[in-house]
Amino acid sequence: MGGTGTFQGARVVVTGAAGGIGAALARRFAAEGARVAVNDLDPARVRAVAEDIGAVPVPGDASAVVEEARDALGGAVDVYCANAGLASPGDAAAGEEVWSAAWDVNVMAHVRAARVLLPDWLERGSGRFVSTVSAAGLLTMVGAAPYSVTKHGAYAFAEWLSLTYRHRGLKVHAICPQGVRTDMLAAAGSAGELVLAPTAVEPGDVADALFAGMAEDRFLILPHPEVAGYYRARAAEPERWLGGMNRVQRTWEATGR
Repeated sequence: MGGTGTFQGARVVVTGAAGGIGAALARRFAAEGARVAVNDLDPARVRAVAEDIGAVPVPGDASAVVEEARDALGGAVDVYCANAGLASPGDAAAGEEVWSAAWDVNVMAHVRAARVLLPDWLERGSGRFVSTVSAAGLLTMVGAAPYSVTKHGAYAFAEWLSLTYRHRGLKVHAICPQGVRTDMLAAAGSAGELVLAPTAVEPGDVADALFAGMAEDRFLILPHPEVAGYYRARAAEPERWLGGMNRVQRTWEATGR
């Protein structure tokens, strides 16, 4: 999609951008005229995406990328896309290392980035924090306790940032898609096939939804509009909603998981 120049010259960091949603976001920001830093753990894939879209590669841990990205972009960050995520399956018995990794990537990486970014953003009265949460952060996901719980945490942190700093120029957006055709969907296994795959969208559709939401200054970005109805039902009739999700759980168990 051709750029409109809305973000012409803006300095943008996208974590988890070696593929999937992150690569789509990086591509769209670059098309809009932004100077983009592409971050992920795999240096070769980071360089490939960066070269393809005219961005700068900043491989490494998403929790510690801000300072290096500032140097690579030649100035303060205007937009930070906290997109890196860990799809951690398992139930309450999942090991401590699984829970710890999920908290570190899905929540604490966002907190650490904001800790570095906020002083500059608040001083100049502008900044934009984009959190790729997932519908699991609004609802839940069968078969993935660490993922569901930490994505709730990611949503809560984005919400807290927005309510705390919006009057000081900070814009926050929480992207909450259901299934997206990425490696993460494939890694979700049979639960993903049951719950997410039937309505899965392309990564570019998620980028389109974000840009439409940013144009309207919306906090909640729903690439699957039906999620709004699920969210309302969850709040209005929690027992009924939980019963429905339990039926999905039982269906999943009956198929052999």
